[in-house]
Amino acid sequence: MAAPNLIGATTITGKVSGQAITTAATAIVSNASSSGKVLKINSLYISNIDGTASADVTVDVFKGGATAYRLAYLITVPPKSTINVIAKDIQVYLEENDSLRLTANINSYLEGVCSYEDIS
Repeated sequence: MAAPNLIGATTITGKVSGQAITTAATAIVSNASSSGKVLKINSLYISNIDGTASADVTVDVFKGGATAYRLAYLITVPPKSTINVIAKDIQVYLEENDSLRLTANINSYLEGVCSYEDIS
């Protein structure tokens, strides 16, 4: 099944997802294959919760469960600070079998929060 035509959408549900970011690429938001939905990413914030050391984050769109395309690559997040990787003026849509993944260069320093719309 294909993602729905946005003009014909009947349901839009706002959602928020969060995760501790590790050194393994892990999805913060995923759109299952054959979901019949499209997910619109509204914002992605990355916070460094360590008090003294910087950490790097990579954000990618994992297309079709097979290929990663980087939105941000090894962006340094200073200690005790937050960066906005995706703002509302940037349009990122996840089609079926796509994921938005996060990877850190150090475990336990970074956390991510993603706001998105589930559209069907």
